[in-house]
Amino acid sequence: MSGIDAIMRLAPVIPVLMIERLEDAVPIAEALVAGGLPALEVTLRTACALDAIKAMKQVKGAVVGAGMVLDVQQLLETLEAGAEFVTSPGIGRSLGQAAQSAEIPYLPGAANASDIMLGFELGLSHFKFFPAEANGGIPALKAIAAAFGKVRFCPAGGITHGTAGNWLALESVLCVGGSWVVPRGAPDKHAIEGAARAARALHA
Repeated sequence: MSGIDAIMRLAPVIPVLMIERLEDAVPIAEALVAGGLPALEVTLRTACALDAIKAMKQVKGAVVGAGMVLDVQQLLETLEAGAEFVTSPGIGRSLGQAAQSAEIPYLPGAANASDIMLGFELGLSHFKFFPAEANGGIPALKAIAAAFGKVRFCPAGGITHGTAGNWLALESVLCVGGSWVVPRGAPDKHAIEGAARAARALHA
């Protein structure tokens, strides 16, 4: 898999995953892939996140990335773990340059026009609109997208199954990020696969 655009087009929803127990990583990945959501974002908020990325990469069909990458050191750690794409909550010049140099698909957070213009300077055209709901929701993204033509977004933050379709209806949105597909706690593979199938059906 190459290019952030291709990854964003794999499915309408990229599950945002907080893996708290390493033994849950593979069952969760298997259920999500079976349900039609192959792109998986493992947030670097837990002690086992990097090991979870390594484990989930063994699941056939899974495209596993690292989320909430904050600096170059974390980027290097995710590369060593085998992450296939990287997202961050915001955009910084050094992290962006390092991601470009590493030639890893990178989706930085953008909350306003200035963030997107910095992204342009780094050669980027795809962004995570974050935090989506708290940052003004659909009206805000519509206003920002109108100024930037072919820029494409993955809104994330506060989006639910019930609201995801409204975001996906925007021309500038390729997919959304969502944590609702995999609730916190011990994984129920059947329930996760069902939620993944429902998410997959949100958008052709």
